Amino acid sequence: SPSAPRRGRAVREAADRALAVAAKGRTRWSRAILTSRVKLKFRKEKGQRSGSVSAATVIGVTGRNRSRKQRFSVLKLKAKSVQRKVKVIGRLVPGCRKQPLAVILEEATDYIAALEMQVRAMSALADLLSGSGSATSSSPPTSQ
Repeated sequence: SPSAPRRGRAVREAADRALAVAAKGRTRWSRAILTSRVKLKFRKEKGQRSGSVSAATVIGVTGRNRSRKQRFSVLKLKAKSVQRKVKVIGRLVPGCRKQPLAVILEEATDYIAALEMQVRAMSALADLLSGSGSATSSSPPTSQ
């Protein structure tokens, strides 16, 4: 049904908010989750950006489409790889975009621990609601 994705998103958002409330706003990611609802109301649509210029426009204006072969040392390649990975982690952890590496690592470790706790709690709740909890399945059926 069309409401199933909305319902799933609502459940995920409620679980994230509960996780952020449990962290009591002490972490950057919990504050980002709690304030994200307000930010969504004021976010512009992607098509309304006025300052963005496409690559095709730049090529048409400058007349240059030559790609230069860049030379990299091994150390620079490793540094770029690490920077790319740090940027990806920064995008995954709420509130950590454009943060220094130390902040991202600290927030990521705390966020991962909180997500693990959330998974355990939701699994226990699902088991309880589905009737496969330990109380119903612990005693084997007796035959007489």
